[in-house]
Amino acid sequence: MLSYRHAFHAGNHADVLKHLVLVQLVRYLAQKEKPFWVIDTHAGAGLYALDVGYATKLAEFETGIGKLWGRKDLPAPLAEYVKLVRELNPDGKLKLYPGSPWFALHTMREQDRLRLFELHSSDGRLLQKNFSDAGRRVTIETSDGFAGLKALLPPPPRRGLVLIDPSYEVRDDYRHVLHALRDQLPRFPSGTYAVWYPQLPRIESKELPDKLKRLIGKNWLHVALTVRTPSSDGVGLHGSGMFIVNPPWTLHSTLQQIMPYLVTQLGQDAGAKFILEQVAE
Repeated sequence: MLSYRHAFHAGNHADVLKHLVLVQLVRYLAQKEKPFWVIDTHAGAGLYALDVGYATKLAEFETGIGKLWGRKDLPAPLAEYVKLVRELNPDGKLKLYPGSPWFALHTMREQDRLRLFELHSSDGRLLQKNFSDAGRRVTIETSDGFAGLKALLPPPPRRGLVLIDPSYEVRDDYRHVLHALRDQLPRFPSGTYAVWYPQLPRIESKELPDKLKRLIGKNWLHVALTVRTPSSDGVGLHGSGMFIVNPPWTLHSTLQQIMPYLVTQLGQDAGAKFILEQVAE
């Protein structure tokens, strides 16, 4: 787990889906005056250079945010997401890509709070540096986010979003995700929980959505974007998904509008498709 660096994958198609959904979730919470917390269990470095270092090795952003960067026909929620990335790149050249903590912070309000966990020591130091001017709004812990959730739930304002997005580099992460929800939902049943997962040719990845459905039972939304046919050698990420517990009532209709567009723009072959399903309260 500690060898994983998200910088290799920053801005790829999976980030597009994850961060698009994250922005919608935070915006919805901000519609009410009462403050809320956002808790990110695997925050990464929070900000990534695309023109130097790790991101240039695979250039995965070219299959994600790069495909949307110059578009003039973006649906409104996608346009808002891209606009946030543009704020980091005011000269119009795509050089920096924000991580989940940056998107959360820049869609929250002054009264809201961001709590970040990152176990990787190098990324933890970068996270501290990248958010050094955020003041009391942001608290960062270089520790295991799965373990840290218990001390934070329920958050003091009794409103919040928990983003759970481990690397899944080790198979135990799939089990940890299920255990985290099973243990923490009773502590904060009204909270919104967003689980990101990769589409990989391994049994744990394929089974996770159904296991989450059985665990939660009702009041969930599942969206997934497949960008290509799985490779014959069983290597590589061919898509990703988000499973949201207690989703905003507006999210399904928003994604109905956006997902066909993402398939068209980010799809790499005839295997490109999306899943959008929901079980309401």
